[in-house]
Amino acid sequence: MKPKMASETHSEKLGADTLARAHKPKTMSRREMLREQRRRERSGDTVEVETYERPSKRSQCVSGPRPCLFVACKHHLYLDVNPETGSVKLNFPDKEPWELKDTCALDIAERGGVTLEEVGEILNLTRERVRQVEVTGLTKMRSESSKYELDSFLGWDPSTGGDDPNL
Repeated sequence: MKPKMASETHSEKLGADTLARAHKPKTMSRREMLREQRRRERSGDTVEVETYERPSKRSQCVSGPRPCLFVACKHHLYLDVNPETGSVKLNFPDKEPWELKDTCALDIAERGGVTLEEVGEILNLTRERVRQVEVTGLTKMRSESSKYELDSFLGWDPSTGGDDPNL
């Protein structure tokens, strides 16, 4: 009988879904980005930035080509920008924007009925982390609902149009 290698045993424990998402998001600080830009300028490798028309409203981009290549859009899933520090987090460091199946958070919201596993796959997060973010968001919404007049939405199920008795 052939003994199992440690990597085989480890991969069996992880499962297929976890192995597919082996690349963790990579965060780059403003300092790192400036350093990289200076290095490229010294080596003569310049990047030309082309000007282009970018949609400013959802109605302008809803019928646009998919995958969406406007990674600077705040609804794009390829990267996130921290407004406080200016750092950029690449959610999929092993892929290019055009390689993503889903690129717009608004498209996914319109589709509706997405499970935690699907959200985790789309956002490159674990199911547990998606659940934690969901609980945090719901708790924050409940605590500040009267401040923003959201009381009428608590317990409302958009698919039935009625109240959810479980809330």
